[in-house]
Amino acid sequence: MVSAVVLLSVEHDWINEVGEALVEMDGVGDVYSVAGRYDLVAVLRVKTNEELAELVTAKMLKVPHIQHAETLISFRVFSRRDVDAAFSLGGSS
Repeated sequence: MVSAVVLLSVEHDWINEVGEALVEMDGVGDVYSVAGRYDLVAVLRVKTNEELAELVTAKMLKVPHIQHAETLISFRVFSRRDVDAAFSLGGSS
């Protein structure tokens, strides 16, 4: 599984519409509207690097009103769900 975070600058009148369009795409788990340097943060999870490249360049960046995007590919994902699942299966730290 390949995970990435995409930081997006969007034309301000279009933030909600762009967020709604992104979250409908396969591989986009969540889209957050945020304050600060970027307007939206999209969390991606796909099977391969090729799928990630296709999702970001051929689909996401074709959505109108996106001005800039920065993609952060993860090396490792630390998730509360993973920790909780390990303990429920009898794992220990």
